[in-house]
Amino acid sequence: MPSFDSSPTLTLWRMLLALAVVFVLLATTGWTTIRHQRTPGPSRAEALAAWTHDRIGGRALPDPAAPPRTIAAFFASLGPARGARLADTHPLVVGNLNGAPVTLRYRANRVSLGRALDAERGRVDDPRLTADGRHEALRRVHRFTSLMRPGRQILAFDPTGTGRTAEVLGDLDRARRVSVIVPGVDTNLLTFQKTARRYSAPAGMAEALYAAERRTDPRARTAVIAWADYTAPVGVGVEAAIGRLAANGAVRLVDLTAALPGDSRVTLFCHSYGSVLCGVAAPRLPARVTDVVVAGSPGMRAESAADLGTRARVWALRDADDWIADVPHLELGGVGHGTDPVDPAFGARVLSAAGAAGHTGYFEPGTGSLANFAALGVGAYASLTCASADSACRDGISGASPA
Repeated sequence: MPSFDSSPTLTLWRMLLALAVVFVLLATTGWTTIRHQRTPGPSRAEALAAWTHDRIGGRALPDPAAPPRTIAAFFASLGPARGARLADTHPLVVGNLNGAPVTLRYRANRVSLGRALDAERGRVDDPRLTADGRHEALRRVHRFTSLMRPGRQILAFDPTGTGRTAEVLGDLDRARRVSVIVPGVDTNLLTFQKTARRYSAPAGMAEALYAAERRTDPRARTAVIAWADYTAPVGVGVEAAIGRLAANGAVRLVDLTAALPGDSRVTLFCHSYGSVLCGVAAPRLPARVTDVVVAGSPGMRAESAADLGTRARVWALRDADDWIADVPHLELGGVGHGTDPVDPAFGARVLSAAGAAGHTGYFEPGTGSLANFAALGVGAYASLTCASADSACRDGISGASPA
């Protein structure tokens, strides 16, 4: 006869209690902001259909789902002028096409941004809009205007629904090391950058990391990508506690890392729900991804770092007052995300997050967490500060012996 401790009834109650704790925490910490308004944008389906039926020089255009190397070879065969024509004619496709030259993607996304901006400006005074709808249209006008500022390099852009985007800081074509920031819940076009709490949004995170990397090693050829190019969970709900959206986003992240130009080494910086996505992506990441870093993680949908199935080094950190520590780190019936990555039993290399405050403070300038991120981004492993005084997190890394 099974004991009470192992009974199905008790297990169910533990799961329900864990979910209740998750939802209460999400509702009271500022991690989530419920947004019901979804504004229409250009139809990606129509853009893909137009691409499929077009020809250039008598040639059919490649399947957008083709491997990046196939896309890259196609554009290499076109030459600059015809490539630019495709970017201008099919911006919503070329701007999001892994394998297309990054400069063409920047060009295409500027065209798409211009069209989206015109569409939103036309909606602002539409009498059929509710007050909330008009407010959101104005916010989108401001966001698109900001993304179009001279010098911004938009690697991905889709204004449909709540929208997706990615931005590059630095020269991605020449970079020897690339850092990719994978953010968490409530990431969309409108939250991509913020004025208040600037470094809690993807654009601010990337700005802080890029500046810190340049201070850490001014000679390093680095680039940073603020990658908000997946559909993140919205608000308080089951989506934040399960892996469906992480699985969908993982496909996009793997495609991105495989398509980056050259042979740069890549480090992933995965925050909050973004660490769930990185955990799901881990077994399929290309060898160029050398390090996966998770901060404020609810789990990586794995019981241990070894179970992630990646050759990349796995790093974890959490500051002392991050409420995510109180979320039950478990997985039962697809609910929850597994072992806490900072738990010694998980087997990650645990870094110091000294100076960081709360769940969204890891990229704040002056924090130990950002200093560690920058050291990882430029490959300065000897400069890392471990969570414990024994420097064990650097064991087994060439050139990273304790100073």
